Amino acid sequence: MPRTVQEFYSIGEVCDLTNLKPHVLRYWESQFRFLSPAKNRAGNRVYKSKEVELIMLVRHLLYSEKYTIEGARQQIDHYRREGELKQMAKQALGRETIGELRAGLDEVVNILEGNEPSSDEPLA
Repeated sequence: MPRTVQEFYSIGEVCDLTNLKPHVLRYWESQFRFLSPAKNRAGNRVYKSKEVELIMLVRHLLYSEKYTIEGARQQIDHYRREGELKQMAKQALGRETIGELRAGLDEVVNILEGNEPSSDEPLA
């Protein structure tokens, strides 16, 4: 079933979408000035869709491309100066989603072939 697009996401929903822990998101907020979610009346973080895309771009740069925090910051600044930030954020979201789907399919194939699921990746 396809996910419906929401206008705002809680930190728990963002964690589910990005496969990140809340403390990682909070740390990234201190390291990337563009990650500053609004807070609702209860004081809880509320993320917009574009912030989720930027989080996926940061995740891609740090985890897939192996940038340092400073390197990722510089790369994102470069994308912003070149007018490519929105496009690159959407591409990162797509690449990360495809990577997660591929890993899930590989796990299913392993199970169907009678292999044990890998212990480092829990099945969802």
